[in-house]
Amino acid sequence: MLVLISYDINVSAAGGQRRLRNVSKVCLDYGQRVQFSVFECEVDPAQWVFLKDKLLKIIDLKKDSVRFYMLGSNWERKIEHFGAKEPVDFHGTLVI
Repeated sequence: MLVLISYDINVSAAGGQRRLRNVSKVCLDYGQRVQFSVFECEVDPAQWVFLKDKLLKIIDLKKDSVRFYMLGSNWERKIEHFGAKEPVDFHGTLVI
């Protein structure tokens, strides 16, 4: 399933820069950055539970916010892209 994750971390608060870096690193482990604070992550249900738990443990719920948009399994028909930053084909060939 594809999950769109967006976040807003209060970097002026104590530890904000560290939380911002950590949220970004966790999201990069599961998907691709599509905008500065927005990631597309294709995960199975077990990975989803783990990813969500990791992110909620990083952020400060009183100062930061994170949003999860569940696009499901048929997400290809729900997304249109125009402009720079070509979208990644999650089912294509992986080149390392």
